[in-house]
Amino acid sequence: MSGDDDLRRHREAIDALDREILERLSQRARHAQAIGRLKEGSGAPAYRPEREAQVLAGIAAANPGPLPDEAVGRVFREIMSACLALERRLSIAYLGPPGTFTHAAVARHFGSSVEGLPQASIDDAVRAAESGRADFAVVPVENSTEGAVGRTLDLMVASDLSVVGEVKLRVQQNLLSRSPTLADVRKLYSHAQSFAQCVGWLARHLPSVPRVVVASNAEAARLAAGEEGSAAIAGEIAASTYGVPVLAAHIEDDPSNRTRFWVLGRQAVQASGHDETSLVMSAPNRPGAVHALLGPLAKHGVSMTRIESRPARNGRWEYLFFIDVTGHRSDPPVAATLDELRERAPFLKLLGSYPAAPDP
Repeated sequence: MSGDDDLRRHREAIDALDREILERLSQRARHAQAIGRLKEGSGAPAYRPEREAQVLAGIAAANPGPLPDEAVGRVFREIMSACLALERRLSIAYLGPPGTFTHAAVARHFGSSVEGLPQASIDDAVRAAESGRADFAVVPVENSTEGAVGRTLDLMVASDLSVVGEVKLRVQQNLLSRSPTLADVRKLYSHAQSFAQCVGWLARHLPSVPRVVVASNAEAARLAAGEEGSAAIAGEIAASTYGVPVLAAHIEDDPSNRTRFWVLGRQAVQASGHDETSLVMSAPNRPGAVHALLGPLAKHGVSMTRIESRPARNGRWEYLFFIDVTGHRSDPPVAATLDELRERAPFLKLLGSYPAAPDP
């Protein structure tokens, strides 16, 4: 058999498989529509974070290759996004404008079949979900290089929203510019955190170029797109959104740089089997109080993955402690820990239990 015959045989097989995939997708979509009608009658929410997490985990476990788990996960994320849109198209508020890393987090978590609602600030994104203008909000909460996003933590103390999901995004910073070479760059725009994440690279390659701090990486890309001799530090989604070429890729100092985002909403999330619980509490103003509050975690064998302190903003030099633990609030060890903490802490608020996101 000739090479042309082999090529034709493989292409015919692919065409047949594509038609089979399409038929299977249509069958899946019809089942999703039927589920949507059943949910409508019962008042159940259209979006179930724990169910989607279970589906994606199951697909990864069953993946025979040769496609990597991440690629297969992206395909199934889009399938679920499109099927959910047949039931109800979700609206997602996020820290904008389009092209920010938060915008990329929305796409990673919800897929592309949602309505994105870019907001000017974290406060605006949270208010959009609180008021019902958006079904959910996606906001940054932590960066592996720069630490916690204080404004998000402060807002969650009083907000009636809960954490219903999380997204972990590999943050790859790029230098975007229409200038042909680094020597032609005369001004550099970016967000303050992005400048901080690229200090070493900038010192080596653009030490004397003036830096202008703007509200977001996307805004930096927009400015660089229309101003000769300027450049921006931003992600690939901003480069694509504003049509600015990547002059230098992956310029972040820490190659493991990651940002974590919270998905905020109103619904309770059931256990997925691989969950995380976030809470905030205060400690009595006496020696050893914080250590005493952490005692129930050790007693019940609950693993703490993060603790962050923030001023209580009551003018009394008191602090709040934001804690993430492994497990769902309905898991007996976590439930027992929360019961003890409620007795010991002057203030305790459960921020949410939600499926833990895989590391990117």
